[in-house]
Amino acid sequence: MAKITNKEYAVPFVLVTTLFFMWGFARSILDVLNKHFQQILDITIAQSTGIQVTTYLAYFLMAIPAGLFINRFGYRRGVVFGLSLFALGAFSMVVASGMCRFEVFLAALFVIGCGLAFLETSANPYSTELGPQETSSSRLNLSQAFNGLGSSLAPALVGGFLFAGGSVDLPYMVMGAVVVVAAIVFSMVKLPEIKHDDSDAENEQSGLGNLAMLIKNKTFMLGLVALLSYEVAEISINSYFVHFTTGMGWFDNGTASTVLTVALMCFMVGRFVCSGIMQRVRAERVLLVCAVGTVLCMAMVLLCGNSRLGLYALIANYAFESIMFPTIFAQSLKGLGSLTKTASSMLMMTPVGGCAFLVVGLVADAAGFIAPFFIPLAAFIIVLIYTLTINRKNNA
Repeated sequence: MAKITNKEYAVPFVLVTTLFFMWGFARSILDVLNKHFQQILDITIAQSTGIQVTTYLAYFLMAIPAGLFINRFGYRRGVVFGLSLFALGAFSMVVASGMCRFEVFLAALFVIGCGLAFLETSANPYSTELGPQETSSSRLNLSQAFNGLGSSLAPALVGGFLFAGGSVDLPYMVMGAVVVVAAIVFSMVKLPEIKHDDSDAENEQSGLGNLAMLIKNKTFMLGLVALLSYEVAEISINSYFVHFTTGMGWFDNGTASTVLTVALMCFMVGRFVCSGIMQRVRAERVLLVCAVGTVLCMAMVLLCGNSRLGLYALIANYAFESIMFPTIFAQSLKGLGSLTKTASSMLMMTPVGGCAFLVVGLVADAAGFIAPFFIPLAAFIIVLIYTLTINRKNNA
């Protein structure tokens, strides 16, 4: 069984993995803010999708600048700058709560999204590089499992608090304070910069030159499309979960948040389990099984959405989709050497797929609560095609 990381990278790996918990928690709060803002601001599902659109648009706009920043100043400074933006946005949410204006909330969430873009552009590729290349997918899945832990806790803690009558002031004030402490810690520690044999090549290329080289790389571009499709599916499902389960009359808002927590716990467990499996089984094979599982689950939701069987299929989908982001991400970066940082910034543009939740909201308002699941079904089919392609290539 291959090592998950090397001894000299153990401490950096642990420190960087803590970041995954932070942004998992921050992103998952968005899934309950939609319903909360609908109640306190009297807006529709389609209007509330501005929360996802604003946050994930920040990823799209800031991912390339984040990659250029990290290329020049390194992973550690990228993390510190991202944490600083994260904290600024969190404290701005406190100000927005006092004003109680939706557009001010969106401005604060945009700043948070910019910070998260820097964090993810730094931490995801760094995790893949802190150990043997053959376990990069397993290592990133392990780090991302703590992202799942943060995601699973947020709906229960924050959702329960908000739906019990609480304000967004307290959660974001606490989160901002924690992020400030993390920024101080990372500004003081030394994180090793990974050197590649072709590191000089990156210095000879401009940022645009690196982008041009990556666009010509068919394997990387396939991974980019697959990752974008996954983000469309995952964010749409997460953001729509409370709307769907309450709209079907199964739960009230508080109970729906708790059930979402259960689903996200399945998501987290899936990453832990598959991280271990990938130390023995090739990552692309595990990904293929999971891709088939997501397509079957979404088909079941569409066919049986009016019954609890559809709900169980929706929850099971979380376990199958859990490994998709880290595995596709790690597979897409393999063999890129000094282009890794630039490639990571391109891959971190894919959360813009969260803007597809606007389409989900419009479909739900127009055609009912089950119809929007055609969107994640189509996205998971694209991921399945990608997994079939890379399995065929690696078996050739």
